[in-house]
Amino acid sequence: MQDEKTVNREAWKVNYVTLLEEVKDFAGEEPWYVAAFANISALLYEELPDLNWAGFYIVRGEELILGPFQGKTACIRIAKGKGVCGTAWEQERIQRVPDVHLFPGHIACDSASNSEIVLPVRQDGQVVAVLDIDSPVFDRFSAEDERGLAAIADALSDLCTGF
Repeated sequence: MQDEKTVNREAWKVNYVTLLEEVKDFAGEEPWYVAAFANISALLYEELPDLNWAGFYIVRGEELILGPFQGKTACIRIAKGKGVCGTAWEQERIQRVPDVHLFPGHIACDSASNSEIVLPVRQDGQVVAVLDIDSPVFDRFSAEDERGLAAIADALSDLCTGF
């Protein structure tokens, strides 16, 4: 199922090398994860075309708790293994979902979301947060986006503190 927004990968080209350097600058300037994640979610929301949400969920006990983000209001708590975010946390791997409506147990915080990518952020080998990015466009996220965003999530693992 496609809506009026169709896949236009050429218009979505992002220079992930430059974006990664900007992320490192933000995290280097203020390594406390709340401040760093706030600026990084704003940066991603501004620089990646056709998004409707970009932000973080932080691991607290057996739940993910809403962290800094850009976009419409969001779910506050997500259980481990639930939805795309909870699945990324439980499986400790990236979830790139071209059509969230086909994802078993998808949590629809914003009914306008049609595709999603969620990337674990680790510290000392443990997932401490997930980076969640949603789009109203089906199949918005490519393998190139996944590689670029994975490098960002990996950098955050090394740069951010205070979890």
